[in-house]
Amino acid sequence: MKAPSFAYAKPRTLAEALELLARHGEGARILAGGQSLIPSLNMRLSSPEILIDITGLPGLNEIRSSGKSVKIGALVTHSQIEKSAEIKKHVPLLAQAVPHIAHAAIRNRGTLGGSLALADPAAEYPACAVALQATIVISNTKGERRVKAENFFQGLFETDLKQGEILTAAEFPSGGKSAFLELTRRHGDYAIIGLAAHESRCVFFNAGPRPVLVSMRKSLDETKAAAMKELDPPADLYNSSATKKHLAGVLLERAWTTLSTSH
Repeated sequence: MKAPSFAYAKPRTLAEALELLARHGEGARILAGGQSLIPSLNMRLSSPEILIDITGLPGLNEIRSSGKSVKIGALVTHSQIEKSAEIKKHVPLLAQAVPHIAHAAIRNRGTLGGSLALADPAAEYPACAVALQATIVISNTKGERRVKAENFFQGLFETDLKQGEILTAAEFPSGGKSAFLELTRRHGDYAIIGLAAHESRCVFFNAGPRPVLVSMRKSLDETKAAAMKELDPPADLYNSSATKKHLAGVLLERAWTTLSTSH
């Protein structure tokens, strides 16, 4: 398939990008890493009037640690996160998750902001953001607003991003015990089911239209019972919903053990 015709703009500042977005409204799409957008264009699933290329905008490709939190710009690639000593030290859940994302070529181009804004229920970062109680930073022509990750992801490919807004960063609290687990048919495939756990928060992905949060109870059995009530994973070509729920329980047991024994 071939992408439809569209205009292209590469603004030099965030203000220019927001002005273009406001001018073109629903006809505009933001291009960052392009690892999801370009295939959707080629398959004619998306037909924008204009692509606004934000790659290279100053300040959006930086990782900054304040001690209490780590702020990651929207244009930071998966590979940058994978190689970052700051992330490994302060936000180990992200460091554990990123090698599971597709393959090296994708990680070299794909971005944190693109993944969060797409809100694919099978993606790793949205679940990590909810588990870590991250804050999503959103910019518009009036300034900046901040949304808790738990409230940002609203449904299947649906977020709290409004027309004319750009996701510019995410802030992750530092420290704490984490465990990341996912099951796939082959490395690099989307997860059959996955789990991002941090302290007492377990967040399943590819288990529903958005990340599914289950708080840990006093015992593993109580937590598993709560998870089974919350989870309603969609069946796919290879696995029934019941199979996915069983596998979710297996991951929960593994995460429980990891968190109980880590220091």
